Amino acid sequence: MSDNDVQPSILFVCMGNICRSPTAEGVFRHHVSESGLGERIVIDSAGTHAYHVGEPPDRRSQEAAERRGFRLDGIRARRVSDEDFHRFDLVLAMDRLNHVTLLERADEEHHAKIRLFLEFSEGPETDVPDPYYGGAKGFEHVLDLVEDASRGLLSQLRSTYSL
Repeated sequence: MSDNDVQPSILFVCMGNICRSPTAEGVFRHHVSESGLGERIVIDSAGTHAYHVGEPPDRRSQEAAERRGFRLDGIRARRVSDEDFHRFDLVLAMDRLNHVTLLERADEEHHAKIRLFLEFSEGPETDVPDPYYGGAKGFEHVLDLVEDASRGLLSQLRSTYSL
């Protein structure tokens, strides 16, 4: 396999997979596409819980994303599966609670690939806060954090995989 055949795979994870992780999936997919790497990186999202399986992203997440030019249509909530730990190179939790949940669920051999998404951000925050019970400002703040971390993640993947 040549460097051109390498296809890194990224899974974004929050609790219900209707606010933060689909936002991260949509924003990161946009940045990857804009950089010409749309066919080179596998991107998906899931939740640690099955509260909303099959549902589209929260309407407020979709509206906030669309105002910034990001599309979340076509994304449907699903729960993290055991296969995901084998399939994805990085499993990126939106917060520490989901990070711990993923570590508890995965075999130890997969622990190194389970990280916090904001490790790729330039900011000091470690958690992408859940905007579900808050107002519109919460969804905008999530987008700010996700955009920053998406740029950092893409830069890291370009370096690591020579993309």
